[in-house]
Amino acid sequence: MPDEVQTAEIIKDIFQRGKECFIPRYKPGGSHMDMIKLASYEEIASLPLTSWNIHQPADDDSREDALSMAGGLDLIFMPGLGFDKTGNRLGRGKGYYDTYLERCTHHPKGKPYTIALAFKEQICDMVPVTENDMKVDEILFESN
Repeated sequence: MPDEVQTAEIIKDIFQRGKECFIPRYKPGGSHMDMIKLASYEEIASLPLTSWNIHQPADDDSREDALSMAGGLDLIFMPGLGFDKTGNRLGRGKGYYDTYLERCTHHPKGKPYTIALAFKEQICDMVPVTENDMKVDEILFESN
């Protein structure tokens, strides 16, 4: 999203290092999300746009899903509107990432490490949370 830390250079670096990269595919009207394998950095621009103006593979685009693979995921970069220093995250209210991370806990590899990429203005003393909200393991932001 335009108001979030942009990850293009991180994605380029992932491919330059020969690593696998997965991007979210959201299902409209619910809280279901999968992490789908991306073939290359250049491929992103050719993917269809969602109503949120995010490039993602189409529903009928069959690709590897991270949770169907034995290796699962090692790391997820988490978006958000706000974060507190104890790892609480305020998302956009749909629960996509919280639901996905809950599903990851049932994968043999378990929950991946989570890093929130934030602007310093997004760091708050406290953000509202519910029992379904999953904390992030680390928050990276530029400090003075």
